[in-house]
Amino acid sequence: MRKPSNVSPWIDDCDKMMDRQKALLMVLIALLIYPNDIFGGAFPPEFADTIQNVTVSLGRDATFTCLVNHLGGYRVGWLKVDTKAIQAIHDHVITHNNRVSVSHSDHTTWNLHIKNVQKEDEGLYMCQINTDPMKSQTGMLSVVVPPDFIPEETSSDVMIREGGQVKLTCRARGVPTPSISWRREDGKNIIIRKPFAGSALNQKSHVTSVNEYHGEELKLTKISRNEMGVYLCIAINGVPPAVSKRISINVHFSPVIHVPNQLVGAPLGTDVVLECFVEASPKSINYWVKDNAMIISSQQHDVQMIEKSKFEVRMVLTIRNLQKDNVGTYKCVAKNSLGDVESSIRLYEISGPTKTQTVARPSFYDEEDETVYGSAEIEKMENKPLSVDNTISGHVGYPSVATPVPTVRIGKKRPTISANSNANHRRRASDLLIILMLIIACERCQ
Repeated sequence: MRKPSNVSPWIDDCDKMMDRQKALLMVLIALLIYPNDIFGGAFPPEFADTIQNVTVSLGRDATFTCLVNHLGGYRVGWLKVDTKAIQAIHDHVITHNNRVSVSHSDHTTWNLHIKNVQKEDEGLYMCQINTDPMKSQTGMLSVVVPPDFIPEETSSDVMIREGGQVKLTCRARGVPTPSISWRREDGKNIIIRKPFAGSALNQKSHVTSVNEYHGEELKLTKISRNEMGVYLCIAINGVPPAVSKRISINVHFSPVIHVPNQLVGAPLGTDVVLECFVEASPKSINYWVKDNAMIISSQQHDVQMIEKSKFEVRMVLTIRNLQKDNVGTYKCVAKNSLGDVESSIRLYEISGPTKTQTVARPSFYDEEDETVYGSAEIEKMENKPLSVDNTISGHVGYPSVATPVPTVRIGKKRPTISANSNANHRRRASDLLIILMLIIACERCQ
């Protein structure tokens, strides 16, 4: 059975209306899900935040972040302002610098990455959106550089005669500009001498002692041996690491000998120690002499050179089992390229603190052996201060050592036998002998 002809057009119109409603619904759903990607988005693109300036050390990595809302179908580009060189457009890198790359997420966060930043990378970087008119914002890349010394403008090790003057220079580059300070490696203070106004360099100076000196130039005048050593030039600008340079100052002077005791007394059979203190720079050749013959280590002599500092040496001569032929004058000698010097020590014999041998005595000697004491022991027993020899040494600055005083013999009182007692004994013996002879004569007569 056929449908009426007037019903078919109505059905077709209903089908077309349903199709239009479905299409409209799809468009609305798409607008709700992707509002920024359809027809340029519902809103014009805009920056969500400013680009933060970036400061990095030379050789580190830097990243700029550009935040964009409602980007839609527009694109983001990166530009270096000073050179007008395009770095990247959207997710494509344009520059030939292989250290530059880009990344993004959700069409909102756009990043420009620069690896191993160099000094030439410093400057303004622009994030652009290709709207009409164009929208953009910029961020500054600052490159800081740790300090580094300029070799051709920095001093090296110095040699100077004592009493002279020296100027040490230390210059460094870096961003920001480094500050320079000086210290001594051994921790001692730096001596700064500045002439008074109107006075010559060799006249009196104003002297200050500082643990740290600031400035590129360090001037040392009237330099002494005590100022010899290593000086540290330190450059710092707040960018790690700080750097330092060691500069050695060698102060040269001819040898000087200090003798603590020029007069030494000792008993025979004992060990004796003689010593001299030598100061010299450059280092000196040091040795002992007696009777114009050099003394070397042997069974009887022990020679030692003990280094106290860079320019000080303690000379020690030990004489074992002192004999009569060992007494006399000893000389300590020091020589270097600037001069030579010698000093004398006289060694003499004294009575020694030894125990005497005692002979067998009658039984009525009921007492201990006699003992011999040196002067020091006597004074200790009597609670007296030790005697001191005020002999003047070769150089001022060292105390003299006490010179031994001849020993004194001390013993206990012993019982004595009187002369009268001996005479009585002899008389009694004589009488007994006479009586015995008379008895023998009488027996013969009978």
